[in-house]
Amino acid sequence: MADRDKGPRKVTSFDVARVAGVSRAAVSRAFTPDASVSAKTREKVYQAAKELGYRVNYLARSLTNKRSDLVGVVAAGLDNPFRTLQIEHLARVLIARNFRPILLPTSQEADTSTVIGQLLHYAVSGVIVTSDAPPTEICEQCAAEGVPIVLINKGNDIPFVDRIISDDRMAGHLAATHLIDSGVRKPAVMAAPAKSYTARRRSEAFIDRCKQLGAEAQHLQVRINDYRSGHDAAAGLAASGIDGLFCANDYMACGVIDRIMQGRGRDDTPPFPIIGHDDIPQAAWDAYNLTTIRQPCDVQAEKTIDLLTSRMAEPELTARVEFTPVTLIKRRTG
Repeated sequence: MADRDKGPRKVTSFDVARVAGVSRAAVSRAFTPDASVSAKTREKVYQAAKELGYRVNYLARSLTNKRSDLVGVVAAGLDNPFRTLQIEHLARVLIARNFRPILLPTSQEADTSTVIGQLLHYAVSGVIVTSDAPPTEICEQCAAEGVPIVLINKGNDIPFVDRIISDDRMAGHLAATHLIDSGVRKPAVMAAPAKSYTARRRSEAFIDRCKQLGAEAQHLQVRINDYRSGHDAAAGLAASGIDGLFCANDYMACGVIDRIMQGRGRDDTPPFPIIGHDDIPQAAWDAYNLTTIRQPCDVQAEKTIDLLTSRMAEPELTARVEFTPVTLIKRRTG
C-alpha cells in the first residue's frame, strides 16, 4: 500500500539508456545541442525517451553546469501589440537556436531587484531587455555575474552591453517628408519623449526634417505612448489647427483614429493625414488602414541573438551598436 501511495516511479536517464541500449553519457549528449553523437544514437535515445515519457530537467542540469540554456526577456508595455510581436519573434529565434526564453514582465515603476533576482535564480545564459523596461540596475548586476546582455531600442551606453536600435532618425525623416510632400503645412508629432528613448529620437528627427522642408512642426506631448493617451489627446486636435500628424507608435495612432472617427461612416477617412510607427497587425485592419513606418521585428530578433551568442563566446568584446532599417508603408490614412 505504501508503494502504491508514492505513485509511479520517475523515469530517469538511466532508464532511457537501458531501453535505447546506450550509455548514460550518450543520453546526455543526445539532449545537448551540438554535442558529438551520431544521428542513429540520437534517434534511438529520442525513441526510448518518447516510449518512457522521459523529459530532461533543464533546471536541474543548470545547477550542475552553473548556467542554464534559459534566456531572460525583460519587457514592459505588454498591452502594446508591438511588444507582443517583438517577443514572439525573439522567442522563435531563441528556440530555433536551442535556447529557452523566459519572459519577465516589468515596468518603469517596477522593483528592479525583483527582476534581477528572478534572472539570476534561473541561472540564465543571457538577458534581452526591450524598450520601456528599466535596464541600468539589471545590466550592472547581471554584468557582475558574467551574464551577457543585449538591449533593444534603448539609449543606455553601458560597457560590455550590446544594443540593437531601430533607425528612428530615418523614421522621423520619412514621416515628415511624406506629410510635407502630401501637402501638409502645419504638421505635428505626438509622443511622450520623457518616457521613451525611441519616441524622443523619432519626434526630434521629425521636427528637424519638417524645419528643413520649411514647416514648423508642433510637438504634442502626452504622458505615455499608448492607446489611451492618443485617444485622450485627439479631443483637442481639431482646435489645434494641424493638418498632418505623426504618432510615435501605431498603438497611440489607433487611439487617435478611434477618437476622431467617432460618428463618421466606416468608409470615411480621417480629416487629415496620420502616420504611425511599428506596423503592428492592427495597422492593416479596415478600421485603421494606417500609413506607418515598419520596424522589422524579424531582423531585430536575428541580430539580437547574434549579438547575444557572440557575447557569450567573447565576454570582453567592446560594446556594440547595430541599427535596423525602417520602411514607409502607405495606406489610407496617409
